[in-house]
Amino acid sequence: MTVEELSFDSASAEATEEFLSTAYTPMRIGKSAADARARISRRSAGPLSVDRLSFGYDMAYDAGSLGRVCLLSIHSGTVADRSGADGAEGETVFGPGDTFLIAPPDAPYRGEVRSARYTIAMFDTALLDAVAPTGGEGNAPVRLTGLRAVNEAANRQLGAAVAYVRDHVLADPAACESELLVSTAAQHLAAVTLAALPHTGRADPAPADRTDATPGALRRAIAFIEANADRETSLADIAAAAFVTPRALQYAFRRHLDTTPLGYLRRVRLDAAHRDLLAADPATATVTGIAMHWGFAHPGHFAGLYRAAYRRTPGETLRLRG
Repeated sequence: MTVEELSFDSASAEATEEFLSTAYTPMRIGKSAADARARISRRSAGPLSVDRLSFGYDMAYDAGSLGRVCLLSIHSGTVADRSGADGAEGETVFGPGDTFLIAPPDAPYRGEVRSARYTIAMFDTALLDAVAPTGGEGNAPVRLTGLRAVNEAANRQLGAAVAYVRDHVLADPAACESELLVSTAAQHLAAVTLAALPHTGRADPAPADRTDATPGALRRAIAFIEANADRETSLADIAAAAFVTPRALQYAFRRHLDTTPLGYLRRVRLDAAHRDLLAADPATATVTGIAMHWGFAHPGHFAGLYRAAYRRTPGETLRLRG
């Protein structure tokens, strides 16, 4: 998969405005310091992009809609939202440790960056529907309706998901080469976003989805997953193979197996990694290489899943043959 990179480093507010308008969305900015130093870097692959930004001054902004889901994780300084997207009058201030939605993808936004250093993760809005357990009201696309996570635990999980994509997927050239790994990471980030932020998804499936959530549909989905676990696979792909809607498929897996289609896919890939570890030569194979082949970029996350399933570490399994 092609990795695209860009970087920007300037003390010119005019140059910064031009860059931000090109890299994100048309916007106007203002500055309150003589030294308007801004540093921005981006790595993107497939549906994902991660930017690192640092502003050494206070910068107001008034921007158009982004057209993508844009999550901010603040490391230092603060960012104030003045668009009222969260229903608050005046401004809502986010600080270090906060991970939040900068604005609904289809809405303009304005606010101020105050000497802040932060990470931006962006992905296509279509991924929200691809991982949503149920659709939006009236079968409309699922929309995010709030900027802030529903609670502190959700905020931490969302921040960890952004850091995972930044540090273990897009920062690793080997990981970026794998379409399977990148697509899996994108689906993971979208799923965590839906779990963390308020949205329009229904609490229960529609009646037609309940009717279609049959054991036969489940069997077709399982057969497809097991035959295609080594390929880039989405919820829509699985649903098409089962001849049902994604929402019906989600309900079928919940009702019959108490999991999700993507959760089942992850377990099939974990089992495949387990078989590879048992068969591999420890002199030439590595746990990281096998994990990445099956879509697991984070060594610690893979080790945790593996230990929970097999009661030993991946390294212990790899050394069994030796």
